[in-house]
Amino acid sequence: MNVISTIAQLREVVLHAKKQQQTIGLVPTMGYLHDGHLTLAANARQENELVVMSIFVNPTQFGPNEDFESYPRDLARDTKLAQSAGVDIIFAPSVEEMYPHDGGIRIRAGRQAELLCGASRPGHFDGVLQVVAKLFHLVQPDRAYFGQKDAQQVAIIQTMVRDYNFPVELRIVPVVREEDGLAKSSRNIYLSPLDRSQAPAIQQALQLAKRELQETQDVKKALALATKLIEKNTDGKIDYLAILAYPDLTEVTPETEQILLAAAVYIGTTRLIDNVIFSLKGEIAHV
Repeated sequence: MNVISTIAQLREVVLHAKKQQQTIGLVPTMGYLHDGHLTLAANARQENELVVMSIFVNPTQFGPNEDFESYPRDLARDTKLAQSAGVDIIFAPSVEEMYPHDGGIRIRAGRQAELLCGASRPGHFDGVLQVVAKLFHLVQPDRAYFGQKDAQQVAIIQTMVRDYNFPVELRIVPVVREEDGLAKSSRNIYLSPLDRSQAPAIQQALQLAKRELQETQDVKKALALATKLIEKNTDGKIDYLAILAYPDLTEVTPETEQILLAAAVYIGTTRLIDNVIFSLKGEIAHV
């Protein structure tokens, strides 16, 4: 496995792969890899002849009071883990390498970015699309791998790929969880022992709301039950709990085929996100 840090090196790798008519799988990450990332890489390994993993803490998706400087970084550790998952190339550029110029051109994520995580993180998904678009152009992957844990991000990237005709197939991999249901995340290392013991309540609340929706189709009651469970079992602060049509992120209607049940909760000082996506039949009640 090779670790490269410049765009020039990456272009040489991609050019060679294209000449050899190799399929390329891209796994975009911000590093500090966990089992979720490695599952993405394992899926990419099964389906492609060359697997490229990017490790880049992207500053344009962090707000002014967020954790860009303290975000966990350990390239040596990540390299060993990526190699164990079958990654061929790690692309780990500096900020200056990825963003040597600022011509003022921006990508706007649009309506889908104005709710859920986007409501409390303005500009976040603009930055996500900026770096993903750059990686798609640089790596020219046949397939790109993303985790369902970031469901809103996935929906927005799917929209960009569809609307701007990116020649890439998106592969969405289910959430990878701890044994107690907590979604695996690089930010979980911030949790104190007490925080960690409370964090599984988020998934428990989503499952409770899912069961309520399946039984009664009552959106308001499902959200109320989930809220009560989180408030009773954690000291956390709910950022949002939402039920939306997926992937459009619009209000659920009787015609909705896929439902997104999503949550963001501050447990201690750590903001955790989780979701459940499922199908539902029946009349939907909102009041």
